[in-house]
Amino acid sequence: MATMLDDNDTLQMHWREAGIPEELCRELALASAPMRLHAHPPVRTVADAEEHWRSVPGVHTKNLLLKDAKGVLWLVVLPHDQSVNMKELAPVIGSAKLSFASPVTLEQVLSIEPGGVSPLALVADKERRVRLVLERRVLAGDTVNFHPMTNRATLSMHPDDLSAFLRRLGYEPTIVELA
Repeated sequence: MATMLDDNDTLQMHWREAGIPEELCRELALASAPMRLHAHPPVRTVADAEEHWRSVPGVHTKNLLLKDAKGVLWLVVLPHDQSVNMKELAPVIGSAKLSFASPVTLEQVLSIEPGGVSPLALVADKERRVRLVLERRVLAGDTVNFHPMTNRATLSMHPDDLSAFLRRLGYEPTIVELA
């Protein structure tokens, strides 16, 4: 069962315990709406995480760090139950042939391990190498859920706070609708 931490003092006190980097916590502290941190055992896949999400409302996400044939990195964020065909995705986002980025790339560019991918990890992309793509339904609800650079927690936030966070980092995501 997930532990919920939702007042600002408690959230600030427990971010280190969950493994959330200080730089991300400083950015998250600027949010306008309350956030909830749901601590859980480490998860690497959506299937692993689903049992810990049962009581967590909002849109849960699948986050894919991809590399195209030209070396461009793409972070594609979609609802957790959305399937994606990478051959069909490439022309939709304007990329060359796509494949998954390596664990080494995850570490070098986003300072994360497999299982910790989310738009929140863009705080570590100092060279702004990653192009961000959001499926429109990720922003459609009142709450969206991401791993906060660790697979030992899920952070629930308002989509407006995600958008503000991305703007502060200098990202303008491409919004797509995937069938």
